[in-house]
Amino acid sequence: MLRLSFFFGLICLVKTDTDETCPSFTKLSFHSAVVGTGLNVKLMLYTRKNLTCAQVINSTSFGNLNVTKKTTFIVHGFRPTGSPPVWMEDLVQSLLSVEDMNVIVVDWNRGATTVIYNHASSKTRKVAEVLKKFIDQVLIEGASLDNIYMIGVSLGAHISGFVGKMYNGQLGRITGLDPAGPLFNGRPPEDRLDPGDAQFVDVIHSDIDALGYKEPLGNIDFYPNGGLDQPGCPKTILGGLQYFKCDHQRSVYLYLSSLRENCAITAYPCDSYRDYRNGKCVNCGMPQKESCPLLGYYADNWKEYLKQKEPPMTKAFFDTAEEKPFCIYHYFVDIITWNKNIRRGSITIRLTDRAGNTTESKINHEPATFQKYHQVSLLARFNQDLDKVAAISLVFSTGSTIGPKYKLRILRMKLRSLAHPERPQLCRYDLVLMENTETVFQPILCPKLQM
Repeated sequence: MLRLSFFFGLICLVKTDTDETCPSFTKLSFHSAVVGTGLNVKLMLYTRKNLTCAQVINSTSFGNLNVTKKTTFIVHGFRPTGSPPVWMEDLVQSLLSVEDMNVIVVDWNRGATTVIYNHASSKTRKVAEVLKKFIDQVLIEGASLDNIYMIGVSLGAHISGFVGKMYNGQLGRITGLDPAGPLFNGRPPEDRLDPGDAQFVDVIHSDIDALGYKEPLGNIDFYPNGGLDQPGCPKTILGGLQYFKCDHQRSVYLYLSSLRENCAITAYPCDSYRDYRNGKCVNCGMPQKESCPLLGYYADNWKEYLKQKEPPMTKAFFDTAEEKPFCIYHYFVDIITWNKNIRRGSITIRLTDRAGNTTESKINHEPATFQKYHQVSLLARFNQDLDKVAAISLVFSTGSTIGPKYKLRILRMKLRSLAHPERPQLCRYDLVLMENTETVFQPILCPKLQM
């Protein structure tokens, strides 16, 4: 609650800019946030015909909108300082780069700008009603509900849900990016985003312990890094404004990464984050060899599979890197030991390729238990995906800084890529790891299994 109270009380002065050649997102000052603003919804259309210069449209003037194409609405959330969302332009341009569609920015900054969060949340249904009126006219002109896609951020996720409810869940898709938690946690389905609000609802939860909603709200709910603290975000109030909003905003930046060609974030359906970290869910819960769900724009590739489930819902977990494009590359490290006594501890593994690039994974979220002649499969997560691994190093640690140093006697170590199962698996035999001492070796190709 400390974070919430500070967040809602932040002060930031924003300059207004009335000289503009193209319509732009409403910019308000902190003074506006203090005195409050009346609701006014502005719809701004971008297409490939007008990539950088928006057209203000309404129920009687559609501009370049093509009713035969997908129409994507971007709905922002609470704006306690009146400033435009810093990610908005990037999201618009990225969407238009991957598909020829209509992108409509729903600018309800006059309504969302207030230091009193309750005032902004109370306007969400009114925003939904404005959107319903507009969509009704688009449908009359020949558009299809199947082609309506809503991306809602924070309060915008619940606005999208309210619109979906007005169409009895027939909207094509809703994506909720860290749906707002305060005043919505524990509310019944009719008062928040719900899986029945569209034909497919996907949600990214990145701040479930503060500004975001904790429980599942979609057909598939993604929990990056367990949905809690996001790597690279400040851990203390000394981080300033970023301490309050970084985790919450990370959902948007993760979605943006799915629109880049260099990063497809794979998630793993699982009952819990702990099970995912322990490598229990890497087959995606599917008997057939189909790809795991992808985060973000292409999450609806799993739509048909989820329809077969009862209920058609699942949670998916994954880890990310600290910086863009956030991708993590998963490997299994299989270890068979021959110590007489049980050893418990963590493993740090570093990979080096022929060019000298290195990447490291610390598998230390909980101690692994090594028993004689038992295989332990550890899920390693690397920031880089090194194709030609020339050297591997291992460090074993029990976490104790005093007392005797233990040895871990490895009969066989195997490294296998989850993202690229076709790659040759790498092995090493008969290693002895001294505790807290790095052991470097060259791997060899594992023998192929005999049929």
